[in-house]
Amino acid sequence: MLARRVALIGVFASLHTLLYFMPLLWRSWAIFLIPFEGIILGPLAGYLAALMGSIIARIIKPDVFWMFGIFAEPLGVLAAGFLAKRDWKPVLAIYGVMLSAYFIHPLGRQLPLWTILDILLAFILIYPTAKIGRKIFEGNLKHSTISLIFISFISTVTDALIRVFLFIPVGLFSLLGLTSEAVYAIFIAGAIDSYIEDTLVVAVSFIIGTPLLKVLEKMPEFKYYS
Repeated sequence: MLARRVALIGVFASLHTLLYFMPLLWRSWAIFLIPFEGIILGPLAGYLAALMGSIIARIIKPDVFWMFGIFAEPLGVLAAGFLAKRDWKPVLAIYGVMLSAYFIHPLGRQLPLWTILDILLAFILIYPTAKIGRKIFEGNLKHSTISLIFISFISTVTDALIRVFLFIPVGLFSLLGLTSEAVYAIFIAGAIDSYIEDTLVVAVSFIIGTPLLKVLEKMPEFKYYS
């Protein structure tokens, strides 16, 4: 059992690394893998796989904004894993701490609220999503699809939340030498990008996610580790 889990972590870490090199607009195809790493491997093993994949990818192809991916992607996976286990408290804690830090920061109170509406919606949806999280493992296609869509949305938005947290409350914008005006412009553009990203991930999960999980369920050597 342990050997199989270690092997799966290695497989998903490799896949995460590989997808990083496949560009998709301003990001990479790795964003589509985030929900499935958490759902299939569980929160801790999924987090480890995403962390390993993110680090290896950025060692091979260095990125000046490496810290965003290395911190954000694994925590998005962690959120998906916890929600699939119907464990809402750790995810709620992440959102509570980071949103509080954002609104306490002067810039967080100045930037338009519409730029983080997806984050606020995800925050509201954490508890109901966790309550239906286990339905993703049931045979009912409708229930599985709804659960997968909600988990995919929140895990993707969690990735964005971590990036916002690092950029504003942690102060990376200051380390990058950005003025308040530059931060405002970047935030507006980033919010539009995030909404497009949310839509793409949910669409992909809806189209291929549930059928993929059903195929995996039928494989005798496969087991959910959540």
